[in-house]
Amino acid sequence: MALASAGFRRYSTYRQAMVAGVFTNVVFGAMLVAVLTAVADAGGGRPGGYTSAQLVTFVWVGQGLLNVVWMWNWKELADRVAAGDVTSDLLRPVDPLTAYAAADLGRAAQALLGRLLVPVLFGLVFYTMYLPQHAATYPLFAISVAAATLISFAGRYLVNLSAFWLLDVRGPIMLWTLAVGILSGSYFPLRFLPEWAQWVLWCGTPFPGMFQIPLDTAVERTSGFTTVAMVLLQLAWATAMFGLCVVVQRRAVVRLVVQGG
Repeated sequence: MALASAGFRRYSTYRQAMVAGVFTNVVFGAMLVAVLTAVADAGGGRPGGYTSAQLVTFVWVGQGLLNVVWMWNWKELADRVAAGDVTSDLLRPVDPLTAYAAADLGRAAQALLGRLLVPVLFGLVFYTMYLPQHAATYPLFAISVAAATLISFAGRYLVNLSAFWLLDVRGPIMLWTLAVGILSGSYFPLRFLPEWAQWVLWCGTPFPGMFQIPLDTAVERTSGFTTVAMVLLQLAWATAMFGLCVVVQRRAVVRLVVQGG
């Protein structure tokens, strides 16, 4: 809890960056809404099974979730590995995986207040948004967002762990950024893809769990057991990826050599 609180306070200090980021989210959100609603209107139907109002909600909640889930631009651990400072992390009583995960959850909590509310409120004021019709959607969405944040963190942590072998992680970070941007649903709803591709992504990769599933839950693209199953799939991916983090970190620590004893 103390580490999560420290993460919250740390990211609360960057107020100007938060304001600039919210402004960027609103601008890009307006452009995405224009494109997606034009697609819906031109098709005269429900592209991907979404109504126009659901697409509007998809965009504005998505813009707010970008910094909550935070799928990019984290190499703090990799930098500490390259500098040798990771040795002090390993000497502390709290495992580095636990410590970094707790701090990241604190960051996500700060982003919920600082980055999610404004885009959603902007969408409510200036657009016709879809509001969840079922009370169960709200707790399911909260669990889904938490699971998405954990999946994102585990993926970023694994990329950073590659520094134990590569030292320079710019390549893995670029590959991760490219993959997560296209395959998570942050660029466009994955429901626009052919059904076979959706099945491959949902069952074979963790990427939809970072963005698409929370947004599908928010707009009630599915209902009942299907929505619960999607959230359970997220939790399964989060568990599997944290388990992989534990295994890779153990191998990385065995590889670590501290010069001078």
